[in-house]
Amino acid sequence: MNLTPLMKAAMIAVRDCMGAQPGENALVVTDTGKLAIAESFLYAFHSLGIDATLMVMTPRDHHAQEPPSEVRAAMLSSDIALLVTTKSLTHTHARVDATNQGVRIASLPGITEDIMTIGAMTADYQKISELSWKLTKLMESTQEVEITTELGTHLVMSLKGRKPGIPPDDGIYREKGRWGNLPAGEAYIAPVEESVNGVAVIDGSQSPLGLLSTPIRITIQDGKAIKFEGGTEATQFERHLQSLNDPNAYWVAELGIGTNEKARVTGNILEDEKAFRTIHIAFGMNTDMGGKIESKTHDDGIVTNPTVKFDGKIIMEHGNFVI
Repeated sequence: MNLTPLMKAAMIAVRDCMGAQPGENALVVTDTGKLAIAESFLYAFHSLGIDATLMVMTPRDHHAQEPPSEVRAAMLSSDIALLVTTKSLTHTHARVDATNQGVRIASLPGITEDIMTIGAMTADYQKISELSWKLTKLMESTQEVEITTELGTHLVMSLKGRKPGIPPDDGIYREKGRWGNLPAGEAYIAPVEESVNGVAVIDGSQSPLGLLSTPIRITIQDGKAIKFEGGTEATQFERHLQSLNDPNAYWVAELGIGTNEKARVTGNILEDEKAFRTIHIAFGMNTDMGGKIESKTHDDGIVTNPTVKFDGKIIMEHGNFVI
């Protein structure tokens, strides 16, 4: 792969988003599926005079699977860690423990050359930060959320006693212990698990399946997915959850709202969940964001063009922000 087209985005990530400085110890974690892209970040660190190491592992089997012990140890001993992987390490204990030790972390699961050259990595991160913080402040004072779509989504959930992700996933990770995704762009929260009821019609994409040809209609009762309807992809997603042999994989884990104007819904969940005009509902692990569910996975489903109400007040109408 010719790394030259990637270097601008790699420098944005290393210099602007992470605020890397000479004298810091940086780590790039990757796997054999993302090795070439990971090299661009390594070279970006080196071009700034920063000591950086590249560690390559076997791709994980699913999102939220822990990395090898050697990778975990390296993460814990770094100032900055970029996780350039096929499957997400975001919702792992290794990431949480490194964050708690003050490591600045950006997770880039499924990152592609396309995202780095024309997609979400090209956005104005100051604008992303402003909108993400605005939504986060609203979440802090919200008791109940209602989400509807013309395709049949109708969900109600409580945020009472829960705190949104602070700071939000805005792409600015310069302070000790800051972490999030790159590309960035979402405000998110773990709702009160047992409070989530209704139907979610996932019509954009669903992790780990990718872009959907037919919407997946998921019935949720007291916080757990109990029924999957739709086409072949609904069956595939249900079988994916069954294959984990993990009853906690069915719990609603997260409500997220996309805040990146450049992000597109392409089937790559890293970019999809940041897209304007979308919210996402995740199933599985959420202890890393203030919830109480331990799980082997964390699978996001994208809902497009929603109407979202915070305590009865519309903050998004058919996908358009009205705040």
